[in-house]
Amino acid sequence: MICLKSIIFHGIDATPIDVQVQLSSGLSKPEFNIIGLADRAVKESAERIRNVLSALNLSLPPKRLTVNLSPADVEKTGSHFDLPILCGILCALGVLPSDELEKYLILGEVGLNGAIVKTDAVLPASVWATSNGLGIICPGDQGTEARWAGHTNIIAPFHIVQLINHFKGTQVLPVPELVSVSDTTSTPLDMAEVHGQSAAKRALEIAAAGGHAMLMVGPPGSGKTMLASRLPTIMPPLTPAEILETSTIYSIAGQLKSNGLMTVRPFRSVHHTSSPVALAGGGSDARPGEISLAHNGVLFLDELPEFNRATLEILRQPMESGRILISRARCNATYPARFQLIAAMNPCPCGHLGNAALSCSRAPRCAEAYQNKISGPLLDRIDLHVDVDAVKPWEMTTDDGPRETSAEIRARVVAARSRQIARQGRINATLDGAELERFAPLTPELTTFLNAAAEKMGMSARGYNRIKRLARTIADLRGSSDIEMSDLAEALSYRPINRGKYGVKL
Repeated sequence: MICLKSIIFHGIDATPIDVQVQLSSGLSKPEFNIIGLADRAVKESAERIRNVLSALNLSLPPKRLTVNLSPADVEKTGSHFDLPILCGILCALGVLPSDELEKYLILGEVGLNGAIVKTDAVLPASVWATSNGLGIICPGDQGTEARWAGHTNIIAPFHIVQLINHFKGTQVLPVPELVSVSDTTSTPLDMAEVHGQSAAKRALEIAAAGGHAMLMVGPPGSGKTMLASRLPTIMPPLTPAEILETSTIYSIAGQLKSNGLMTVRPFRSVHHTSSPVALAGGGSDARPGEISLAHNGVLFLDELPEFNRATLEILRQPMESGRILISRARCNATYPARFQLIAAMNPCPCGHLGNAALSCSRAPRCAEAYQNKISGPLLDRIDLHVDVDAVKPWEMTTDDGPRETSAEIRARVVAARSRQIARQGRINATLDGAELERFAPLTPELTTFLNAAAEKMGMSARGYNRIKRLARTIADLRGSSDIEMSDLAEALSYRPINRGKYGVKL
């Protein structure tokens, strides 16, 4: 019996799979069976492999060929089992040396002509192989991806003939090159392009510095989307650990670009018609959703009240825990989901509440119903609530002096984040409970002030802690180790009792 190694993933957790191939006699014609709880994509590999063998001028002997994928009680999904099954058969036929291939983790889809084509999850598979002392055999187009795991024992053929020749010694496949990471700060967007909106820019800077969630409310055309799209330009670059973690998720989702990693913080702009599965992830094989693809980056939800309420409620648990568990009838998967939520909305359906010339006849009653589409528990998890006023068209052509660039704002954000990492090892948005008492202490005077404000504003315990986190971030931006009254007052200004000028509760 031949036994080779492959792999499947439940979330980012790996499960090694033994691909066992056995030829047994007693038949007058070939019989090919794949067992071990294989899905349709895996079972279809039998026909692809038959055609590959025909292209190699090989044929199955008149015996029973059984391929068992072990453990048998775990469902096997994906076309990446093509290559390990084919290699196992070639070993059984004496074409490839089984003792050599047993030292490798093998994955890849095979075309009818023997070409080895791209598949998902090569990067995390390479990480697992490295930690378990195995080499890896993967598609030629993804050899560079495998190298990012620090692996050097990599065989990356483009065709099955190349793999056969490599082990026969007639052709040596080189180790794939490790392509250098591109500049993570280069982008055509810049905060200097935004006219006015000083309050919103300040709130974005605070959000970037501490990793806080933010909601912008304002009329159409006021620049909410423009501001949100420039948030990644003022955020700190991804650390090496974040690059690997983010790239792993994109590799599992099949969205990792060829010969590269996710070196820029993700910015996922989700349309309001998206389903709960699209946001949370799922499907038959529990794929990552938008909140996991936004891990270590920004999840932007425009037109927030237009989302289905059940879809929005999915955000509540991941915003607190930083991960999401997807439970399906046939599998469970856990994905990281430490995203930064940035949301935008109009104050009412027409968007012109407070403007007598443009607002509809139902204002302001329609605004309350419109904003009540968003649940209180979700709003309670958003640290910064910001009004974004419309910019007059003639103000766009008026020279309002030099505007700060993204690079200038980023420098302050990076400095503030550095203080947080040096003090507590992580950003302020993740602090809670005893950590807040230790890293964001308040003087008796400030505690009395915050308690009075919390009572007047009807603040929850969660909201109370979020104010302390926000004040801690504002103090870090000042370069101060202590929270002062001005920091606390500014933090409270982003969490109003009601929507002031709009006259309706939020």
